[in-house]
Amino acid sequence: MILFLKLLLAHILGDFVFQPEKWVKDKEKKKVKSIKLYFHIAVHAFLLLLVLQLNLQEYWLGFLLIISSHFTIDLLKLYLQKKPTKRYWFFIDQMLHLLFLVIAASFYVDFYFSAESFITDKLLLVTIFLLLVSFVSAIIIKIIITQWNPENKKENDESLAKAGRYIGILERLFVFTFVITNHWEAIGFLLAAKSVFRFGDLRTSKDRKLTEYILIGTLLSFGFAIFLGVLYLYVLNLQS
Repeated sequence: MILFLKLLLAHILGDFVFQPEKWVKDKEKKKVKSIKLYFHIAVHAFLLLLVLQLNLQEYWLGFLLIISSHFTIDLLKLYLQKKPTKRYWFFIDQMLHLLFLVIAASFYVDFYFSAESFITDKLLLVTIFLLLVSFVSAIIIKIIITQWNPENKKENDESLAKAGRYIGILERLFVFTFVITNHWEAIGFLLAAKSVFRFGDLRTSKDRKLTEYILIGTLLSFGFAIFLGVLYLYVLNLQS
């Protein structure tokens, strides 16, 4: 794993630390004609040489695979991505890079992946509870509070609705994490922070129904996350 971690370090430095935003924009504009694309690959090559301690005699095959695959993947992303799909291509791009890092490392060390050793009881349990906290809770809360929907529709309701759903998912994941790691004080901090951000909306709004609707949704969201966090710890203790 040490070799893979070294390759991963070089990738993180090259793709995120030593790649200015203006390089990214220049690559998106000029694509294969962009000199910044080749600067980017050169930076990756230099970083790889550093983490491999200039030992190309031993690692030349992995070095060539990583550099050539990185150039090909970046070039494909530049030509295939569109403005609406840029965020999807970012994740596809990174996943492909990681895949080739694993392949390159496997030339020199044994990578053994087994579903039986990877999928453990604890992993299944935490996966189920994360899905309950994020997606299942969102649907249940929506069903519960629909009866009190103030129907305060605006032109940008669709965007706000999606943002509100993701905010709810993230806040429940935070609360769940705080509960299972026994950091209850952080839940109060999170609730206070959300109240500060919501205070402006509630203060300027003259709709009492909207205020109550927001409060009910917030309390349900925190309540579900706390309940599931406590339940997870209880089930985990039963297993052990």
